[in-house]
Amino acid sequence: MMWGMSNSSFTVIETQNAPAPVGSYSQAVVVNGIVHVSGQIAINPSTGDLITESFDAEARQVMANVSAVIQAAGATMKDVYKVTIFLTDMARFAEFDAIYSEYLSDPFPARGVLGVASLPKGVAVEVMAEARLS
Repeated sequence: MMWGMSNSSFTVIETQNAPAPVGSYSQAVVVNGIVHVSGQIAINPSTGDLITESFDAEARQVMANVSAVIQAAGATMKDVYKVTIFLTDMARFAEFDAIYSEYLSDPFPARGVLGVASLPKGVAVEVMAEARLS
């Protein structure tokens, strides 16, 4: 659900189907018909619990959160044209890519994958995305 918080530059997207921000940022903003999704980590939006019992569960929660924010903005995962992925262990790239491919399909969006030393709350993966509103 898109909430009506806006100014002349952008509209803020908020949904209870994705975790509330853990800092000073919005889940997403829409600027000129483009949805900019902030980095999503593996927090279960219903419980607020961090999902880290396995990399698989963590990656699936991250992608579910990204999808929820995209949908709240009025777009779908098919509207995603750019994704940025942060991994603390690049050896997990293939494992993440298999899960990612369950959420995004051909034609795939442009994508960057960055190996990083650490991420918020000690998670292993964070994902940002951009989508166009139809």
